[in-house]
Amino acid sequence: MTIEIGILIAVCGLALSFATFWVGRAKAYKADGRESGMLKSELGYIRKGVDDIRIDLRANEKNIGLLSERVTRVEESAKQAHKRLSKLEGN
Repeated sequence: MTIEIGILIAVCGLALSFATFWVGRAKAYKADGRESGMLKSELGYIRKGVDDIRIDLRANEKNIGLLSERVTRVEESAKQAHKRLSKLEGN
């Protein structure tokens, strides 16, 4: 009888430890999934921010190109104006 009780207690302990392991594993999977989802979400926000920065950078490069052309034209115009002023001063 005592051996049967010992075996019964051992089987119950084994079942309890297996159930605890199973529940703990499921909780760990849920936590890992939640963390993975948060990381993917944050990565998406970062990717969107980088894309916005690239768009702004392209717009700024275009504006700099236009300003460069305008500065070149203004320099040419100023050069011509200086030549005309020099001719007027010479007369």
